Amino acid sequence: MNKELNILGWNDFFQSCFEKQYGENYAVGRVAVEHTHMYTIYTAYGELLGELTGKMRHDAMGREDFPAVGDWVVITARPEEKRATIHGVLPRKSKFSRKVAGKTTEEQIVAANVDTLFLFNALNGDFNIRRIERYLILAWESGANPVIILSKADLCHDVEEKVKAVETVAIGVPIHVISALTKEGISELSSYLGAGKTIALLGSSGVGKSTFINTLVGTEVLKTQEVREGDDRGKHTTTHRELILLPEGGLIIDTPGMRELQLWQGSEGMGETFEDIEELGKLCFFKDCSHENEPRCAVKEAIADGGLSEERFGNYKKLQREIAYMERKQDKQAQAAEKEKWKKINKDLKAHYKNR
Repeated sequence: MNKELNILGWNDFFQSCFEKQYGENYAVGRVAVEHTHMYTIYTAYGELLGELTGKMRHDAMGREDFPAVGDWVVITARPEEKRATIHGVLPRKSKFSRKVAGKTTEEQIVAANVDTLFLFNALNGDFNIRRIERYLILAWESGANPVIILSKADLCHDVEEKVKAVETVAIGVPIHVISALTKEGISELSSYLGAGKTIALLGSSGVGKSTFINTLVGTEVLKTQEVREGDDRGKHTTTHRELILLPEGGLIIDTPGMRELQLWQGSEGMGETFEDIEELGKLCFFKDCSHENEPRCAVKEAIADGGLSEERFGNYKKLQREIAYMERKQDKQAQAAEKEKWKKINKDLKAHYKNR
């Protein structure tokens, strides 16, 4: 394998996928930035600007068929022009998705082929346990390993209390307390940042993601802004996703601050995030217990005796409803997409026979 590609995260999995479908006339690269209809790609030839083939655009059924930041793409390179043509996207080892903003029922892949998701939450007025639960569902669903990063420790006077609160919801998930300002806890994250490993940062605006990256890189590669007074919320400093190479190895995908992520999928993530509630559910007298008014409900008993907080259970039910709603909408969308696919096939066939 090419050394330059190894640094970018290339491994046997991607090599095998590539060899099964493509020949030696093709090369590969990793998407660093997604522009309008164009992509900045890191390759063995250096940084190239890539554009999709017409066939790839035509065959795409939705957003998930287009490259996302972190994807490995198959290209024909024109190094002398610093350009490339993108022919396909290799299978993803992991993908972190959310529903696109607005009323459209469509998946937006925020980052692909991520090894570890750093879930940022600031230890100031923006600290939010319920948001951490939502982030954990998305992280577990993505296939990447979640790590909780509690930032801005220099602004917090009850760090231990907040860490204990996070431990009650992030069961078995590593938790790190850091301050990019004082460098507290930064060195402890080195094990996640080795050569070829990819980290994605997720968190609201103003939690310190850009400052954290600048600290790792050693220079201000990303702009930072002060948070607002009164609610400790920040402005959206990062406006696009970007794959950043670190000087000592490893890659980081920065993402725009996302305060309220709409779930795209979450059945598996719910089981991981709310393992305690789901295990309690197995102890209920009725197998189909809804944990509402049924007698001998283990979940309600745990709430009554203080073993489970009412707020955590309320968020569990809320997220369950949200996921069920999205699944119903996706079923309808899938049916419509299948119908549209066959309409397109029939149209192409008619055009083919007409022109014979």
